[in-house]
Amino acid sequence: MKTSFHSAGKLLITGEYAVLDGAYALAIPTRFGQSLSVKENPSGRVDWKSFDVDQHCWLEASYSVNTLEVLSEPSEESENLSELLKLAQKLNPDFLKTCSGLEVETHLQFSRKWGLGSSSTLLNNIAQWAGIDPFQLLKNRFSGSGYDIACAGSNQPILYRIKEEIPEIKPLEFNPPFKDNLYFVYLNKKQNSLSEVVNYKKNKPNQKLIDEISSLALPIAKAATLEEFERLIQIHESFVSKLIGQKPIQQLLFSDFTGIIKSLGAWGGDFILVSGTDNVVGYFKSKGYSTIIPFSKMI
Repeated sequence: MKTSFHSAGKLLITGEYAVLDGAYALAIPTRFGQSLSVKENPSGRVDWKSFDVDQHCWLEASYSVNTLEVLSEPSEESENLSELLKLAQKLNPDFLKTCSGLEVETHLQFSRKWGLGSSSTLLNNIAQWAGIDPFQLLKNRFSGSGYDIACAGSNQPILYRIKEEIPEIKPLEFNPPFKDNLYFVYLNKKQNSLSEVVNYKKNKPNQKLIDEISSLALPIAKAATLEEFERLIQIHESFVSKLIGQKPIQQLLFSDFTGIIKSLGAWGGDFILVSGTDNVVGYFKSKGYSTIIPFSKMI
């Protein structure tokens, strides 16, 4: 039995919101991810510990190896994990059926606040461990497009869409010659993607805007110059702004920035993509944003 697993984090470069309605999206796995390791023992329990990037244990729980019910002091996190393990066993009835006990550890390589996929990397690791389809596990437990699961199992950027409820994943190159001018800046706020999905789905989709957003995924990935990339990014931001009825983040917070800014994923939090030739790092630090990661260190 394989005893260690790893999944990559994720960033949605294009297609936010529209990907839920079949649009193509450019998505990238990050260098930062999450690992899961398993050791067998005769305890009769599944003893679980989850560590953040600073090696702080943020979840410690014990489960019955037979029923996967929580044996330790219950919490929202431990109960959610119990449900996830039960669903994995439902999809593969042989999962954990013959073991006498386990010690499980997970280790994040990024801050839990960053929105890079602490849930999707965990789900994908559990799916690998259980030998099941991670998209089926996602469908049974969460809502969402599944692009984060596609990233978790990929080692290169992807073009992603949902076609007739089936994920379509196409690996592609996204290594722009102007990558030294691209940065990812954390907005000091973790966005709740689930609530954003729920709010978006309340409105009837604008198919024309969705098609326009979809058509930009590949050109943005293939842009040969910084000027072309920035022009396409601005068009994409305007389309998504109309789709969800929100102003772009650059208008709201960074109107004096001389480069171009694009929201990634659910608008209003997590990371933004920043393109600029001037003192990008100095500008954002002066505004109080200290987590600034160059493209080559994130992708």
